[in-house]
Amino acid sequence: MECISVFDMLKIGVGPSSSHTLGPWRAAERWIKELKGSNKFEKVEKITVDLYGSLSLTGKGHATDYAVLLGLSGADPEYIPVESIDVIISSIKNTNTLAFNNERPIDFDIKTDIIFNRKFLPFHSNALVFSAHINGRRYRSTYYSIGGGFVVQEERKVSKANKIIFYCTYPYPISTGNELLKFCTDLKLPISGVVLENEKSIRDEATIDSELHRIWDTMLECMYIGCHTEGNLPGGLNVRRRAYDMHKTLKGDTTYTIPVEWLNSIRNTEVKFRQILKWVSCFALAVNEVNASLGRVVTAPTNGSAGVIPAVLMYYLVIENHDGNFEDIKRFLLVAGEIGSIFKKGATISAAMGGCQAEIGVSSAMAAGALCELSGGTPEQVLVAAEIAMEHHLGLTCDPIGGLVQIPCIERNAMGAIKAINACELALDTDPNNVKVPLDKVVNTMWETAKDMNTKYKETSEGGLAVGVHLSDC
Repeated sequence: MECISVFDMLKIGVGPSSSHTLGPWRAAERWIKELKGSNKFEKVEKITVDLYGSLSLTGKGHATDYAVLLGLSGADPEYIPVESIDVIISSIKNTNTLAFNNERPIDFDIKTDIIFNRKFLPFHSNALVFSAHINGRRYRSTYYSIGGGFVVQEERKVSKANKIIFYCTYPYPISTGNELLKFCTDLKLPISGVVLENEKSIRDEATIDSELHRIWDTMLECMYIGCHTEGNLPGGLNVRRRAYDMHKTLKGDTTYTIPVEWLNSIRNTEVKFRQILKWVSCFALAVNEVNASLGRVVTAPTNGSAGVIPAVLMYYLVIENHDGNFEDIKRFLLVAGEIGSIFKKGATISAAMGGCQAEIGVSSAMAAGALCELSGGTPEQVLVAAEIAMEHHLGLTCDPIGGLVQIPCIERNAMGAIKAINACELALDTDPNNVKVPLDKVVNTMWETAKDMNTKYKETSEGGLAVGVHLSDC
């Protein structure tokens, strides 16, 4: 059984894409470790990187080439000062030299040493091959970025099922909603309680709390930055940042100096229905505008869908429960992570494999279920909320204009957040015994839909809005 932690589903990294940016970045880091483990690192004379499938087709818009360079340079996406990204990339471009793992210089020409191959490799749409040239020989390693920042190597694949199998050491291993509910019943715990018991089996609770704090602080800071940054997004579409304008109208004369004060100040603003819609949308837009500009976000479960969960959690804290505290945040993130892992195990969280239903659909389901538990829902109602949210995202395609995580991606986060809140409210007024579509059925259906979906609608920029609207139109 696949063993997935909440910290696997909620990773801190740099945008704009978990599968096209964070994944290749992590793959480059792993390749360096592989070279060092085989005593080849010091012998490497030249490096080439081949990108395949979706990584090739939309890699430029997703900064895949930059991510590979940053990974090869030894930078860590969790901690790198984002302002230094341009400095590192410009240095490589201007000198044709790469500081390999920040240890030794190697000649590297971005134009010729990163090769964009349009063809797809059999196992997954997002493939990259690193080649180390040593004494006239080429040593190749193939990695697959399978969504949400998860990376696997070719030799670990189970090609028949397109699944990756890991041994699970959790005391309460979960792969389906039904298994999760059984543990809730047996242990007499809410979903967050079961997830916490699993997490405590591999790390102490102080570490769990510290890391969840760091995740929430990153989400809050991301919303804060997005709401206070004006101008256009990079990439050529000239998309104007809308969170800044919305926030300026909504906040009124409130004053604050830091993100926590900002959160408290929002609690004193007008909260009629229209304002609630706008605040939730503003939070979601803010996160994904930061993501689109190579800012630091939390995959939830991916970078492209990173705005839904923080927007819904913020909604709970500033509108639904002014007494909300870290324990509420902790429960929310634990539930969200578990629901996301069920979708990853039973279907996919990769848009290159399943379209946007695998990103926004899953994030909306995660947020709906987590909000439902905080709102007093039973474990059964939590899964009902997650099912409702996903059911109404089934079939959603991924067709980003210009290969950028901007249109329609940013707005979709706002829509996914609103759907999550609506799904939660529907679930709270639902008797689970009357539900016709259980969560596990919608997970299976999403995977079947993903397999049936035409490849051109899976993050290739070869269909939908990506061909209906051109950069020249913008």
